[in-house]
Amino acid sequence: MKTLKTTLLSTFVLLLCGTTACAQHNKSEVKTEDKKMTYKVQKTEEDWKKELTPEQYSVLRQKGTERPFTGKYENFYEKGTYHCAACGAKLFESGTKFDSHCGWPSFDKAIPGTIEYHKDISFGMIRTEVLCVNCGGHLGHVFDDGPTATGDRYCINSVSLKFEPDSDVKK
Repeated sequence: MKTLKTTLLSTFVLLLCGTTACAQHNKSEVKTEDKKMTYKVQKTEEDWKKELTPEQYSVLRQKGTERPFTGKYENFYEKGTYHCAACGAKLFESGTKFDSHCGWPSFDKAIPGTIEYHKDISFGMIRTEVLCVNCGGHLGHVFDDGPTATGDRYCINSVSLKFEPDSDVKK
């Protein structure tokens, strides 16, 4: 019974946080789901399952979400570039990363031309989903409540990312 109560409470808190932190993003480049995109990187689902970890597959291919405050890059601030974990495409520069206290890595700007936007109406919310334009991998969502000059907050799953440090950074 205690486990059930804990699970229900955790689910409620997660949903509550998600609805309060998830404002609709009103960018004009939001695309609708009725357009089927063709991606440069084409693989079968079996190939993706072989190449990705189970958690990466769940997020990148099945639009899952990692638990908040558990991701590798949530409190990570080294200089470098964040790439798509599925195909290696460059997505975000480290200088655009900030701490939004939402539980996932946050960025205020993507590298131009690297992100595809879709309207997401799942879970009773209206949000803007962001995908890798190269492979169609689900990265997370973007919101228009960011604290920087762009006003954007890209809320990205750590498992969707792979970090590459700047070459001039000493190890």
